[in-house]
Amino acid sequence: METLSPPTIYEKTGSLKGRLKGRLLSWLHLTERPVVKVYRGFGNDHQLTIHGSVFHRSALSRTKYRSNIWVNLLGLIRLFLVKPYPHATVKVWANDQTAQAKTDAEGYFRLEIKLPQPLPPGWHRIQVQLIHETVLAESEGSVLIPHQTEFACISDIDDTFLVSHSATITKRLTVLLTRNAHTRKPFEGVVAHYRLLAEANSGPAATNPFFYVSSSEWNLYDYILEFSEKNGLPEGVYFLSPLKRLKDVLKTGQNKHMTKFMRIVRILEAYPNQRFILLGDDTQEDPTIYASIVEHFPTQIRCVYIRQVHGKNEPKTRAKLVGIEAKGVPYCYFAHSAEARQHSIDNGLVAT
Repeated sequence: METLSPPTIYEKTGSLKGRLKGRLLSWLHLTERPVVKVYRGFGNDHQLTIHGSVFHRSALSRTKYRSNIWVNLLGLIRLFLVKPYPHATVKVWANDQTAQAKTDAEGYFRLEIKLPQPLPPGWHRIQVQLIHETVLAESEGSVLIPHQTEFACISDIDDTFLVSHSATITKRLTVLLTRNAHTRKPFEGVVAHYRLLAEANSGPAATNPFFYVSSSEWNLYDYILEFSEKNGLPEGVYFLSPLKRLKDVLKTGQNKHMTKFMRIVRILEAYPNQRFILLGDDTQEDPTIYASIVEHFPTQIRCVYIRQVHGKNEPKTRAKLVGIEAKGVPYCYFAHSAEARQHSIDNGLVAT
């Protein structure tokens, strides 16, 4: 849970400007107290990778969800009214060790903590504090040490399991701006397929780990997490794109494809002895990115799944998939999750 600092100067002063600003922030469900947001981290036998963001201004957690267009519009916009806390000092406690880091110009931090000995598989709690002479804010988070299982999964989000209409900007924005994490829908059958992949051949008390990599921004982290938990998707680690401000909200989820490639590479390099299933769609650049991943890491990729969403991209997608198959990696280009599920059964990835 987040611990907020004492009231801001606007709350302390009795000026008209301060009172009006306070009311506006309250109406928008924003706070100008420093906040530490810790994203789910990951680790291996040698180190833990911990990351998060620090904010001067951020959105308070949403507790009510209604099917009201204007409420949902406001609920989305306020996620882009954040004000990062740049060059701030954060202190991390993990596995009886401490480390410090500075946030970058966008308030983001990432650090590695070396492990004197491997930790047991599972989720491990960490604590992060914002330090400026005293503790201004603190938060808890978790880090995943994956079980040693047959495979792990790396999945895109938009139009892979979350219906988003990414290929058409007007449709994408309409869905994003008028619906919320409780009214958005996953593709039919996708949750059942993902849960089969998570539980397949993993052994007792273990699951195949999931990593979710998206071009969507960290502004939408809680939104995506709420959607995933509500719909029963496998618990996993999320890798999103740098924060955007309100002026860039119309560009959300766009033009982060090279950084997406590098985030996938970071996962593969963290687990060099693990094989992975890649899941994506044909609306943007997943086929190209996954073909490049197979080119560089052919022995680590077990299978590639591409959801067929945008008909115009089919010829280009099939050309990329032919290249993937030429490297000895099977693929499934499917329109419905039932096809992907059957492919997983036929290829021995999951049992019926």
